[in-house]
Amino acid sequence: MTTVAQPTDVQPEKLTEASKPSRAKVLLPVLVAVALATGGAVWANGRGKQATDDAQVEGHVVNIAPRVSGQVKKVLVKDNQIVKAGDVLVELDDRDYQVRLAAARADLAASKAALHAARTQAAVTEKSVDSTLVVARGGISQAAALDGTTRATIDQALADLKVAESRRDLARIELDRSSKLLADHAIPQADYDTRKALFDQADATVAQARARLASSQASLANSSGTIESARGRLLSAQTGPEQIDAAHAQVELAEARVDQAQAALDQANLNVSYTQLKADADGVVARRSVEQGQLVSPDRPLMAIVPMDDTWIVANFKEDQLAEMKPGQAAKVTIDTYGGRTFVGHVDSLAAGTGSRFSLLPPDNASGNFTKVVQRVPVLVRLDAPSDVPLRPGMSATVVVLTK
Repeated sequence: MTTVAQPTDVQPEKLTEASKPSRAKVLLPVLVAVALATGGAVWANGRGKQATDDAQVEGHVVNIAPRVSGQVKKVLVKDNQIVKAGDVLVELDDRDYQVRLAAARADLAASKAALHAARTQAAVTEKSVDSTLVVARGGISQAAALDGTTRATIDQALADLKVAESRRDLARIELDRSSKLLADHAIPQADYDTRKALFDQADATVAQARARLASSQASLANSSGTIESARGRLLSAQTGPEQIDAAHAQVELAEARVDQAQAALDQANLNVSYTQLKADADGVVARRSVEQGQLVSPDRPLMAIVPMDDTWIVANFKEDQLAEMKPGQAAKVTIDTYGGRTFVGHVDSLAAGTGSRFSLLPPDNASGNFTKVVQRVPVLVRLDAPSDVPLRPGMSATVVVLTK
């Protein structure tokens, strides 16, 4: 007969422990749930936002450099001093420039005197040209009249010479007849002498007529020379417009020299004013490197002025954060200096390229040894309201842009 084994009695305590679920099975779902909730909260909180801690405060830096070379006479500011626009920062020795200014003033006075003389000469030329032309034309008329008178005198002398020669010829005939009659003792000696005297008188009259003719011809030659001389004076007088143009050209040249001297004087005044270096804007003195007695030149800045009222934030976002970023979106800025205080602003603009593209040595990915690196693009963020605390360029910041 087969004997059936009877089950062994189990202790109640052991059954209770076996029936309880393990602690791991209880904690694991709880931890998973907490992790999912945390991840969901982080995802929900980060959705529509792009953040970066690669950001800093930026601002203008106004370099102060001399416009002229010289020796520093006074330095009127010190490092980190607050200055206003127009305040004198540095004074240079201006004695050399004062001497040049005096010379420029003298040159201007001389140029103005030369201009006055040129204008006076032009006015005299205009008046003398008119009077000379009138006199020359009158000389032509007078010479022409004298020529006509002389030719009439010549004609009269020729006529008188012909009459005298005719009378002489008649007197010669009478004298020859008287000579024959005297030889025949037909007339007395007295009649012959009378005929002889008449002949001599007629011969003298012919000589006088010839002399007058020669004199008239000489006068005609003289009048011809007078006409040529008058024509020459008229031609000279007719060059009056050219003489006036030349006088006006001298006036214009004198005016140009006055303008040149005035420009030199203005430059000399500017150089004197440049011996005082003034602040171009309100701000704080920074990077001062000038001392009294130093020789300075325009190629080297002496200090910088940093305006504290015009600052902005430049945030360098990764390139994969820019897909939905655009100007005008709201932004939150946290400045490390002020214990994480948050400022409200907006995206002003995005840079045209990555920071590496505008570096001193841009990367050349065509070399063959290419390693992809996530690039960063500068984004300019401006605050919506002026800050009540000073924001100094270079301060670190964290920027969060609300893209949705």
